[in-house]
Amino acid sequence: MTYKFMKRALDIAKKGRGQVSPNPLVGAVIVKNNSIIAEGYHEYYGGRHAELNALKNCNENLEDAVMYVTLEPCSHYGKTPPCAEAIVKSGIKQVVVAMKDPNPLVSGKGISILEENGIEVVSGVLEAEAKKLNEFFIKYISENRPFVIIKTAMTLDGKIATVSGDSKWITNKLSRAYVHNLRNQVSAILVGIGTVLNDDPFLTTRLPDGSGTDPHRIIVDSTAQIPLSANVLNIDSKAKTIIATTERADSSKLSSLEAKGAEIIITPNKTGKVDLTYLLDKLGEMKIDSLLIEGGGQLNFSAFSTNNVDKVLNFIAPKIIGGKNAITPVTGQGIEYINDAISLTEIDVRRFDDDILISGYVKKGR
Repeated sequence: MTYKFMKRALDIAKKGRGQVSPNPLVGAVIVKNNSIIAEGYHEYYGGRHAELNALKNCNENLEDAVMYVTLEPCSHYGKTPPCAEAIVKSGIKQVVVAMKDPNPLVSGKGISILEENGIEVVSGVLEAEAKKLNEFFIKYISENRPFVIIKTAMTLDGKIATVSGDSKWITNKLSRAYVHNLRNQVSAILVGIGTVLNDDPFLTTRLPDGSGTDPHRIIVDSTAQIPLSANVLNIDSKAKTIIATTERADSSKLSSLEAKGAEIIITPNKTGKVDLTYLLDKLGEMKIDSLLIEGGGQLNFSAFSTNNVDKVLNFIAPKIIGGKNAITPVTGQGIEYINDAISLTEIDVRRFDDDILISGYVKKGR
């Protein structure tokens, strides 16, 4: 029964996807006599936390009630008052927590407040599921850097475009819909200038019902080649367009880009290219907790070679196009020995009609 109620809390926490960044996704369920009497989730950044929403939605006496919450209740004053104190005042007798909060401002303090006030606390229920739900938040709050996902889409023979550069569409509609759902969840999407020049993408979220939140659009462009007519500079969107460049860029062009509403980040010149590690640090300072890279082979290799990738999503379509010079998902200098190859763990395989998605997490400390 404990798992059933925590599973419900995890499910409702997902409703906050795309709305709460850089805060965590949190769900709370209040149970009495083995029945749910109230529930709530963190709905938007700056709004009430899940526990407070659940308490607000409860119209019954909370004596002998149990709260199931996916993340340790907070103990500090931020945009909202401490949830731990509100729970103490409510009369709830027991709190079941999926995982402790990795935020140093909390990290066990919320649980201590509850226990010091006579509330029984049970921790670690569906902890692995809770950590996966909040993998963006855990990376961001622990390292002040975004969680980085590389998404690729290739043919069965490992090509992301034909010899002429044509790449629309390798994957099917179901796969592309999944990617737009992912864009709705991340804070930012990153591509290289080659993608902008070749495809002129919008880099927006397009869900079937017209809803969704656009991620910030980040263009890696070491010499500011991007045309002022590019779609990413001329769309109606609340999300920012950010140009990551170097001192090699012409200052007058950068002024023109700023006049178009773009934000400029100048990174150190790393062998003529944007320093991705420096860029990720700056994005963390901007409270960007997650980043989806949908770039070409060179950009993908740069991200891998600097150990900046956390997760890989690789779509494979049952098509063969061949071509010695057709582009592959990861190019660059390449890795010399198989023993040094980038390896993935926690592999998951899904089907989207005829397409296959293989995902996994990059093994660290190779």
